[in-house]
Amino acid sequence: MKTNPSFSIEEKITNTPIAKKVKATTKNFEITPTSPNIKDHIQGKKHIHLSAKRGEIMNLCASLDNEYICCAVHVLHVVSNCPYNCTYCFLQNYLTNNTLSVVADTKAIIKEIKQKIKAQPWRLFRIGTWELGDSLALEPHTNQSQELAQSFATLPNALLDLRTKSDLVDNLLPLDHKQKTIVSWTLNTKTIINKEELKTANLTQRLAAMKKTTDAGYLTSIHFDPMILYDNWEADYSDLVKELFQKIPSNKIAWISIGSLRFNPEMKKLLEQNYPSSKLTAQEMIAGTDNKMRYAKPLRLKMYQHLLKEIKKYQGSEEILIHLCMERWDVWKKLFGTYPKSIAELDYNFANSLHQRFPQIVPQTPNLKKYLENTY
Repeated sequence: MKTNPSFSIEEKITNTPIAKKVKATTKNFEITPTSPNIKDHIQGKKHIHLSAKRGEIMNLCASLDNEYICCAVHVLHVVSNCPYNCTYCFLQNYLTNNTLSVVADTKAIIKEIKQKIKAQPWRLFRIGTWELGDSLALEPHTNQSQELAQSFATLPNALLDLRTKSDLVDNLLPLDHKQKTIVSWTLNTKTIINKEELKTANLTQRLAAMKKTTDAGYLTSIHFDPMILYDNWEADYSDLVKELFQKIPSNKIAWISIGSLRFNPEMKKLLEQNYPSSKLTAQEMIAGTDNKMRYAKPLRLKMYQHLLKEIKKYQGSEEILIHLCMERWDVWKKLFGTYPKSIAELDYNFANSLHQRFPQIVPQTPNLKKYLENTY
Protein backbone atom coordinates (compact mmCIF):
# COMPACT_ATOMS: atom_id res chain seq x y z
CA MET A 1 0.00 0.00 0.00
CA LYS A 2 1.83 3.10 -1.27
CA THR A 3 -0.58 5.77 -0.04
CA ASN A 4 -0.50 7.39 3.39
CA PRO A 5 -3.60 6.11 5.19
CA SER A 6 -4.94 7.32 8.48
CA PHE A 7 -5.07 4.88 11.40
CA SER A 8 -7.17 4.13 14.43
CA ILE A 9 -5.99 1.79 17.18
CA GLU A 10 -8.26 0.11 19.70
CA GLU A 11 -7.34 0.79 23.30
CA LYS A 12 -7.04 -2.94 24.11
CA ILE A 13 -4.19 -3.61 21.69
CA THR A 14 -2.03 -0.48 21.87
CA ASN A 15 0.91 -2.51 23.25
CA THR A 16 0.97 -5.19 20.53
CA PRO A 17 3.95 -5.16 18.13
CA ILE A 18 1.69 -4.14 15.24
CA ALA A 19 0.27 -1.16 17.13
CA LYS A 20 3.73 -0.12 18.33
CA LYS A 21 5.02 -0.19 14.74
CA VAL A 22 2.18 2.06 13.55
CA LYS A 23 2.66 4.49 16.43
CA ALA A 24 6.39 4.64 15.72
CA THR A 25 6.07 5.24 11.98
CA THR A 26 3.18 7.71 11.67
CA LYS A 27 1.62 10.56 13.58
CA ASN A 28 -1.67 10.14 11.73
CA PHE A 29 -3.41 7.86 14.25
CA GLU A 30 -5.92 8.02 17.06
CA ILE A 31 -6.75 5.68 19.94
CA THR A 32 -10.40 4.59 19.83
CA PRO A 33 -12.66 2.20 21.79
CA THR A 34 -14.13 0.63 18.63
CA SER A 35 -13.81 0.60 14.87
CA PRO A 36 -15.20 3.41 12.72
CA ASN A 37 -17.90 2.23 10.34
CA ILE A 38 -17.11 3.49 6.85
CA LYS A 39 -19.90 2.58 4.46
CA ASP A 40 -18.30 3.60 1.16
CA HIS A 41 -16.24 0.79 -0.39
CA ILE A 42 -13.57 3.08 -1.86
CA GLN A 43 -13.31 5.45 1.12
CA GLY A 44 -12.87 2.51 3.48
CA LYS A 45 -9.57 1.65 1.79
CA LYS A 46 -7.99 4.91 2.97
CA HIS A 47 -8.22 4.24 6.70
CA ILE A 48 -6.66 1.32 8.61
CA HIS A 49 -8.13 0.22 11.92
CA LEU A 50 -6.16 -2.02 14.27
CA SER A 51 -8.57 -4.14 16.27
CA ALA A 52 -8.57 -6.68 19.07
CA LYS A 53 -9.46 -10.32 18.37
CA ARG A 54 -13.15 -11.03 18.91
CA GLY A 55 -14.47 -14.57 18.92
CA GLU A 56 -13.22 -17.33 16.61
CA ILE A 57 -10.98 -16.12 13.85
CA MET A 58 -10.11 -19.41 12.09
CA ASN A 59 -12.79 -21.10 10.01
CA LEU A 60 -13.26 -23.07 6.83
CA CYS A 61 -13.37 -20.94 3.67
CA ALA A 62 -16.80 -19.32 3.29
CA SER A 63 -17.03 -20.61 -0.29
CA LEU A 64 -17.20 -24.23 0.95
CA ASP A 65 -20.21 -25.81 -0.75
CA ASN A 66 -20.99 -29.53 -0.83
CA GLU A 67 -22.39 -29.22 -4.35
CA TYR A 68 -18.92 -28.24 -5.54
CA ILE A 69 -15.55 -29.91 -4.95
CA CYS A 70 -14.00 -27.39 -2.60
CA CYS A 71 -10.44 -27.57 -1.29
CA ALA A 72 -11.27 -27.31 2.45
CA VAL A 73 -8.75 -24.55 3.10
CA HIS A 74 -9.04 -22.77 6.44
CA VAL A 75 -8.91 -18.99 6.62
CA LEU A 76 -7.94 -16.49 9.27
CA HIS A 77 -10.08 -13.36 9.30
CA VAL A 78 -7.17 -11.14 10.26
CA VAL A 79 -7.71 -8.50 7.58
CA SER A 80 -10.92 -7.04 6.18
CA ASN A 81 -11.04 -5.03 2.96
CA CYS A 82 -8.10 -4.31 0.68
CA PRO A 83 -6.26 -1.22 -0.56
CA TYR A 84 -6.31 -2.50 -4.14
CA ASN A 85 -9.16 -1.88 -6.58
CA CYS A 86 -9.88 -5.10 -8.45
CA THR A 87 -13.07 -4.38 -10.34
CA TYR A 88 -14.43 -7.91 -9.82
CA CYS A 89 -13.74 -8.02 -6.06
CA PHE A 90 -16.64 -9.55 -4.13
CA LEU A 91 -15.87 -7.44 -1.05
CA GLN A 92 -17.67 -4.45 -2.56
CA ASN A 93 -20.87 -6.47 -2.25
CA TYR A 94 -20.00 -8.42 0.91
CA LEU A 95 -18.72 -6.14 3.64
CA THR A 96 -21.14 -4.18 5.81
CA ASN A 97 -18.30 -2.15 7.31
CA ASN A 98 -15.80 -1.18 4.61
CA THR A 99 -13.15 0.10 7.02
CA LEU A 100 -9.81 -1.53 6.19
CA SER A 101 -9.22 -3.48 9.40
CA VAL A 102 -6.41 -5.63 10.84
CA VAL A 103 -6.65 -7.89 13.88
CA ALA A 104 -3.48 -6.82 15.67
CA ASP A 105 -3.26 -9.38 18.48
CA THR A 106 -1.10 -12.06 16.86
CA LYS A 107 -0.55 -13.96 20.12
CA ALA A 108 -4.29 -14.50 20.53
CA ILE A 109 -4.57 -15.61 16.89
CA ILE A 110 -1.81 -18.20 17.26
CA LYS A 111 -3.32 -19.48 20.51
CA GLU A 112 -6.59 -20.30 18.73
CA ILE A 113 -4.75 -21.95 15.82
CA LYS A 114 -2.74 -24.16 18.17
CA GLN A 115 -5.90 -25.33 19.93
CA LYS A 116 -7.65 -26.23 16.66
CA ILE A 117 -4.79 -28.03 14.94
CA LYS A 118 -4.01 -29.99 18.12
CA ALA A 119 -7.54 -31.43 18.04
CA GLN A 120 -6.82 -33.06 14.63
CA PRO A 121 -3.12 -34.02 14.68
CA TRP A 122 -3.58 -36.36 11.68
CA ARG A 123 -4.65 -33.50 9.44
CA LEU A 124 -2.56 -31.02 7.48
CA PHE A 125 -4.17 -27.61 7.89
CA ARG A 126 -3.68 -25.13 5.04
CA ILE A 127 -4.50 -21.77 6.58
CA GLY A 128 -4.81 -18.59 4.52
CA THR A 129 -5.16 -14.93 5.45
CA TRP A 130 -6.58 -13.74 2.12
CA GLU A 131 -10.33 -14.41 2.21
CA LEU A 132 -11.34 -10.85 3.09
CA GLY A 133 -8.25 -9.01 1.89
CA ASP A 134 -4.74 -9.26 0.47
CA SER A 135 -2.23 -11.09 2.68
CA LEU A 136 0.70 -8.73 2.06
CA ALA A 137 -0.73 -5.39 0.91
CA LEU A 138 -0.48 -3.88 4.40
CA GLU A 139 2.80 -5.53 5.36
CA PRO A 140 4.90 -2.32 5.20
CA HIS A 141 2.56 -0.81 7.83
CA THR A 142 1.93 -3.78 10.10
CA ASN A 143 4.50 -6.63 9.80
CA GLN A 144 1.54 -8.95 10.47
CA SER A 145 2.49 -11.62 7.94
CA GLN A 146 6.05 -11.61 9.23
CA GLU A 147 4.76 -12.29 12.76
CA LEU A 148 2.50 -15.08 11.55
CA ALA A 149 5.20 -16.73 9.44
CA GLN A 150 7.57 -16.78 12.40
CA SER A 151 4.91 -18.47 14.52
CA PHE A 152 3.92 -21.04 11.86
CA ALA A 153 7.54 -22.19 11.63
CA THR A 154 6.98 -23.92 14.98
CA LEU A 155 3.58 -25.54 14.24
CA PRO A 156 3.62 -29.30 13.49
CA ASN A 157 0.66 -29.83 11.13
CA ALA A 158 -0.16 -26.46 9.60
CA LEU A 159 0.98 -24.36 6.64
CA LEU A 160 0.41 -20.62 6.36
CA ASP A 161 -0.83 -19.51 2.92
CA LEU A 162 -0.10 -15.84 2.20
CA ARG A 163 -1.87 -14.91 -1.04
CA THR A 164 -1.27 -11.58 -2.70
CA LYS A 165 -1.36 -9.41 -5.81
CA SER A 166 1.47 -7.29 -4.42
CA ASP A 167 5.27 -7.41 -4.53
CA LEU A 168 5.66 -6.55 -0.83
CA VAL A 169 7.77 -9.49 0.32
CA ASP A 170 10.88 -7.92 1.83
CA ASN A 171 9.73 -8.51 5.44
CA LEU A 172 9.59 -12.26 4.76
CA LEU A 173 12.98 -12.77 3.15
CA PRO A 174 15.24 -12.96 6.25
CA LEU A 175 12.98 -15.27 8.29
CA ASP A 176 13.82 -18.83 9.36
CA HIS A 177 10.43 -19.98 8.06
CA LYS A 178 11.15 -23.75 7.87
CA GLN A 179 9.11 -23.76 4.61
CA LYS A 180 5.93 -23.72 6.73
CA THR A 181 4.73 -20.61 4.88
CA ILE A 182 3.59 -20.76 1.25
CA VAL A 183 3.81 -17.34 -0.41
CA SER A 184 1.12 -17.42 -3.10
CA TRP A 185 0.22 -15.19 -6.01
CA THR A 186 -2.96 -14.59 -7.92
CA LEU A 187 -1.80 -14.16 -11.52
CA ASN A 188 -3.59 -12.85 -14.54
CA THR A 189 -2.67 -11.60 -17.98
CA LYS A 190 -1.12 -8.17 -18.45
CA THR A 191 -4.34 -6.99 -20.09
CA ILE A 192 -6.47 -7.95 -17.09
CA ILE A 193 -3.99 -6.61 -14.54
CA ASN A 194 -3.88 -3.26 -16.32
CA LYS A 195 -7.63 -2.95 -16.85
CA GLU A 196 -9.24 -4.80 -13.94
CA GLU A 197 -6.69 -5.23 -11.09
CA LEU A 198 -6.15 -1.57 -10.38
CA LYS A 199 -3.36 -0.43 -8.02
CA THR A 200 -1.92 -3.94 -7.77
CA ALA A 201 1.65 -4.88 -8.68
CA ASN A 202 2.06 -5.56 -12.38
CA LEU A 203 2.98 -9.01 -13.69
CA THR A 204 6.71 -8.28 -13.90
CA GLN A 205 6.71 -7.05 -10.30
CA ARG A 206 4.75 -10.07 -9.04
CA LEU A 207 7.05 -12.55 -10.76
CA ALA A 208 10.13 -10.75 -9.47
CA ALA A 209 8.74 -10.89 -5.92
CA MET A 210 7.91 -14.56 -6.38
CA LYS A 211 11.51 -15.24 -7.39
CA LYS A 212 12.73 -13.36 -4.31
CA THR A 213 10.69 -15.60 -2.03
CA THR A 214 11.57 -18.87 -3.78
CA ASP A 215 15.25 -17.86 -3.67
CA ALA A 216 14.73 -17.36 0.08
CA GLY A 217 13.54 -20.98 0.39
CA TYR A 218 9.76 -20.46 0.33
CA LEU A 219 7.46 -22.58 -1.76
CA THR A 220 4.85 -20.76 -3.80
CA SER A 221 1.38 -21.55 -5.08
CA ILE A 222 -0.25 -20.02 -8.14
CA HIS A 223 -3.87 -19.01 -8.58
CA PHE A 224 -5.09 -18.41 -12.12
CA ASP A 225 -8.37 -17.11 -10.78
CA PRO A 226 -10.43 -15.48 -12.13
CA MET A 227 -9.73 -16.34 -15.73
CA ILE A 228 -11.53 -13.74 -17.83
CA LEU A 229 -12.72 -13.84 -21.43
CA TYR A 230 -11.72 -11.07 -23.85
CA ASP A 231 -10.26 -10.74 -27.34
CA ASN A 232 -6.87 -12.48 -27.57
CA TRP A 233 -7.28 -14.22 -24.21
CA GLU A 234 -5.79 -17.49 -25.46
CA ALA A 235 -2.50 -16.00 -26.60
CA ASP A 236 -2.26 -13.86 -23.47
CA TYR A 237 -2.81 -16.76 -21.07
CA SER A 238 -0.22 -18.78 -23.02
CA ASP A 239 2.27 -15.93 -22.58
CA LEU A 240 1.41 -15.71 -18.87
CA VAL A 241 2.18 -19.39 -18.22
CA LYS A 242 5.39 -19.18 -20.24
CA GLU A 243 6.59 -16.15 -18.25
CA LEU A 244 5.78 -17.88 -14.97
CA PHE A 245 7.77 -21.02 -15.72
CA GLN A 246 10.67 -19.04 -17.17
CA LYS A 247 10.97 -17.34 -13.78
CA ILE A 248 9.99 -20.08 -11.32
CA PRO A 249 10.99 -23.78 -11.51
CA SER A 250 8.24 -26.38 -11.14
CA ASN A 251 9.77 -27.84 -7.99
CA LYS A 252 9.13 -24.58 -6.16
CA ILE A 253 5.37 -24.63 -6.88
CA ALA A 254 3.31 -26.36 -4.18
CA TRP A 255 -0.01 -26.31 -6.03
CA ILE A 256 -1.97 -24.44 -8.73
CA SER A 257 -5.64 -23.44 -8.69
CA ILE A 258 -7.76 -22.47 -11.68
CA GLY A 259 -11.10 -20.68 -11.66
CA SER A 260 -13.14 -18.29 -13.77
CA LEU A 261 -14.94 -15.01 -13.20
CA ARG A 262 -17.97 -15.33 -10.92
CA PHE A 263 -20.00 -12.95 -8.81
CA ASN A 264 -23.41 -12.57 -7.21
CA PRO A 265 -26.10 -11.05 -9.47
CA GLU A 266 -26.51 -8.04 -7.19
CA MET A 267 -22.81 -7.17 -7.60
CA LYS A 268 -23.27 -6.37 -11.28
CA LYS A 269 -24.77 -2.98 -10.51
CA LEU A 270 -22.07 -2.18 -7.93
CA LEU A 271 -19.30 -3.18 -10.32
CA GLU A 272 -20.71 -0.91 -13.03
CA GLN A 273 -21.19 1.90 -10.51
CA ASN A 274 -17.75 1.67 -8.91
CA TYR A 275 -15.80 0.91 -12.09
CA PRO A 276 -17.73 2.34 -15.08
CA SER A 277 -14.86 1.72 -17.51
CA SER A 278 -14.82 -2.04 -16.84
CA LYS A 279 -16.29 -4.30 -19.52
CA LEU A 280 -16.62 -7.40 -17.34
CA THR A 281 -20.40 -7.37 -17.21
CA ALA A 282 -20.73 -7.19 -21.01
CA GLN A 283 -20.10 -10.92 -21.42
CA GLU A 284 -23.06 -13.31 -21.37
CA MET A 285 -23.20 -15.19 -18.06
CA ILE A 286 -25.55 -17.67 -16.40
CA ALA A 287 -26.49 -18.30 -12.77
CA GLY A 288 -25.24 -21.45 -11.02
CA THR A 289 -27.01 -23.23 -8.18
CA ASP A 290 -24.91 -21.18 -5.75
CA ASN A 291 -26.52 -18.07 -7.29
CA LYS A 292 -23.22 -16.86 -8.75
CA MET A 293 -23.03 -15.59 -12.31
CA ARG A 294 -20.54 -17.50 -14.50
CA TYR A 295 -19.60 -18.02 -18.12
CA ALA A 296 -21.46 -20.93 -19.71
CA LYS A 297 -19.87 -24.31 -18.95
CA PRO A 298 -18.52 -24.95 -22.49
CA LEU A 299 -16.70 -21.60 -22.39
CA ARG A 300 -15.25 -22.29 -18.94
CA LEU A 301 -14.05 -25.70 -20.05
CA LYS A 302 -12.42 -24.21 -23.13
CA MET A 303 -10.55 -21.74 -20.94
CA TYR A 304 -9.45 -24.39 -18.43
CA GLN A 305 -8.38 -26.83 -21.14
CA HIS A 306 -6.25 -24.18 -22.80
CA LEU A 307 -4.56 -23.17 -19.55
CA LEU A 308 -3.99 -26.76 -18.45
CA LYS A 309 -2.39 -27.59 -21.80
CA GLU A 310 0.01 -24.67 -21.35
CA ILE A 311 0.89 -25.64 -17.77
CA LYS A 312 1.64 -29.23 -18.77
CA LYS A 313 3.92 -27.93 -21.51
CA TYR A 314 6.27 -26.45 -18.90
CA GLN A 315 5.86 -28.37 -15.63
CA GLY A 316 8.10 -31.23 -16.74
CA SER A 317 8.27 -34.29 -14.50
CA GLU A 318 6.88 -32.47 -11.46
CA GLU A 319 3.42 -33.72 -10.46
CA ILE A 320 2.05 -30.37 -9.31
CA LEU A 321 -1.39 -30.66 -7.75
CA ILE A 322 -3.75 -28.65 -9.97
CA HIS A 323 -7.31 -28.07 -8.83
CA LEU A 324 -10.41 -26.18 -9.86
CA CYS A 325 -12.05 -23.60 -7.66
CA MET A 326 -15.85 -23.68 -7.30
CA GLU A 327 -16.59 -26.22 -10.03
CA ARG A 328 -18.70 -29.37 -9.98
CA TRP A 329 -17.46 -32.93 -10.46
CA ASP A 330 -18.49 -33.04 -14.14
CA VAL A 331 -16.20 -30.12 -15.04
CA TRP A 332 -13.33 -31.83 -13.19
CA LYS A 333 -14.05 -35.08 -15.07
CA LYS A 334 -14.08 -33.41 -18.48
CA LEU A 335 -10.89 -31.48 -17.72
CA PHE A 336 -8.78 -34.08 -15.89
CA GLY A 337 -10.48 -37.37 -16.80
CA THR A 338 -11.11 -38.00 -13.09
CA TYR A 339 -12.20 -36.09 -10.01
CA PRO A 340 -12.03 -36.26 -6.20
CA LYS A 341 -15.18 -37.96 -4.93
CA SER A 342 -15.58 -35.53 -2.04
CA ILE A 343 -14.22 -32.43 -0.36
CA ALA A 344 -12.51 -34.76 2.12
CA GLU A 345 -10.71 -36.62 -0.65
CA LEU A 346 -9.41 -33.37 -2.16
CA ASP A 347 -8.22 -32.26 1.28
CA TYR A 348 -6.33 -35.56 1.54
CA ASN A 349 -4.93 -35.10 -1.98
CA PHE A 350 -3.34 -31.82 -0.92
CA ALA A 351 -1.69 -33.41 2.10
CA ASN A 352 -0.54 -36.45 0.14
CA SER A 353 0.86 -34.40 -2.74
CA LEU A 354 2.84 -32.22 -0.36
CA HIS A 355 4.04 -35.27 1.58
CA GLN A 356 5.25 -36.96 -1.61
CA ARG A 357 6.95 -33.89 -3.06
CA PHE A 358 8.09 -32.05 0.09
CA PRO A 359 8.48 -34.62 2.91
CA GLN A 360 10.68 -32.19 4.81
CA ILE A 361 7.62 -30.04 5.57
CA VAL A 362 4.94 -32.78 5.63
CA PRO A 363 6.79 -35.78 7.10
CA GLN A 364 3.66 -37.58 8.33
CA THR A 365 2.07 -39.94 5.79
CA PRO A 366 -1.56 -38.77 5.42
CA ASN A 367 -4.26 -41.24 6.46
CA LEU A 368 -7.01 -41.30 3.83
CA LYS A 369 -9.46 -43.03 6.16
CA LYS A 370 -9.11 -40.24 8.74
CA TYR A 371 -9.81 -37.60 6.10
CA LEU A 372 -12.86 -39.44 4.76
CA GLU A 373 -14.29 -39.80 8.26
CA ASN A 374 -14.05 -36.05 8.79
CA THR A 375 -17.03 -33.77 8.14
CA TYR A 376 -16.84 -30.43 6.33
